[in-house]
Order: sequence, then structure tokens, then C-alpha cells
Amino acid sequence: MKLTIDWAATQMYNTTMAVVTGVALLLIIQFLNKIKKGQVEQLEGWSVGFGAMGFILTLTGAHMTLTWPLAEVGFPFDDIIFGEPTLVLGVILLGIAVLLWRKANTYTKAGVNDKATLAKHLQKDIASLMRPLAWIGAAMGGALISIAIAGITYKLFAAPPEEPISGAFAAYPMVEATFISGLYAITGIGAICFPFVLKTHQLFSSSLYKILIICWKIAGYVFVLFGIMNFFTHIGLIVNTM
Repeated sequence: MKLTIDWAATQMYNTTMAVVTGVALLLIIQFLNKIKKGQVEQLEGWSVGFGAMGFILTLTGAHMTLTWPLAEVGFPFDDIIFGEPTLVLGVILLGIAVLLWRKANTYTKAGVNDKATLAKHLQKDIASLMRPLAWIGAAMGGALISIAIAGITYKLFAAPPEEPISGAFAAYPMVEATFISGLYAITGIGAICFPFVLKTHQLFSSSLYKILIICWKIAGYVFVLFGIMNFFTHIGLIVNTM
């Protein structure tokens, strides 16, 4: 029997959310690495970049979190799995954007206008600047691991046969359940590491920093590529189930 979905009553936009989440993770570790190497030339561009992503994720995450159920067919738990973590990440990114913009103004007034001096100030200030938000992220990192456990336990995330590519594994629900749960788990591990990385005096040489970079680099690229693929697969799912 062919699956039919009433798309007038079902919203699905975790495509954009996945792409932006992946870019956000990659941008955070790129920003940290540039601070480590003394290569940050200005803060305004970084602030706008984090702010733009924060706006997208806050908007979509808030709508998905506050609309219950987001979809009337089969997967109301998406509100929790996708909406709530995305909302928190979006707000954190907006917070980072505001902090960096204010810090840019502070540095300008203090006459910090060359790359070398900016690097020294950032290396000294970045921990105290981001630590409060990092603790929120760490708590949500635990939530991501909890979602990963739920994904394995209840075999979540499996696509229906009508969805291109992903639907090829519909008869093997543990394949996608393991893949997405693993993605959530490594993202959560990186998030849990973050505030502890910022507490160490040797921020950029600690083993936790290396774990953070590895986890978020893998998760970032996978989120981006998976989200890009889903622009095709979700369109195909809609066409095949109208």
C-alpha cells in the first residue's frame, strides 16, 4: 500500500536546520583554530556569521519546538529530537554574535587594531567570553547523547520506502538509527568537552580540545552533507507521497 501524507498538515524543514547546524559547528572550530594561530583579523564578520546562523536556527527551532505535534503522521517526536536542540544552538549562536560584536567595539576603543595584538587579547579573553554559553551547550550535549540512546532503543530515524536514497534502508531501520544516533552522540561529546576545554590554562593544547575538534569536525561535515542530500530526498518523499 502506497504511503500518502497530507503535506498541508505536515511541516518538514530539518534540511536547512541540518546544513546550518553543520556549518555552525565547523565555524566554531575554525574560529577557535584561527585564535590559536593568531589569524583573526576582525570580529565583526565572525559576529555577523554566527548571528545569521543563530537567527535561522532560533526561528526554525522555536517553531518546531512550540508546534505540537509538528507533523500529524508518524513522527511527532521530531519536535524534541530536532526542534529543541536546534533552538538552544540558535540562541547560543546569537549570544556569541552579541558578545563578539561588543568585544569588537571594546577592542576598537582600546586601540587594538592590528592582528598580533588582537590575537593576544582574544587568546586571553575567549575562555571567559564563551564559558557561560558553553555550559548551556554542555547540558544539551548530554541531551543529545540521551536522544542518541533513544534512537537506538526505539529504532528511530528510519526513512519510509517512498523516500529516495534513505528509503533503500527502510527494511533495515537500525542502519539509519545507528547513523543518526552516532552523529548526535559525537556532537554531544564535543559539546560536553567545550566548557572544560575553556577552564584549562593550556586551552589549545589540551587533550579535550583535540577531542572537541575531532568530534565537531566529523559532525559538522556529516550534518552539512546529509542536509544537502536531504534537499533531494525530502523533495522526492513529498512527490512520492502526495
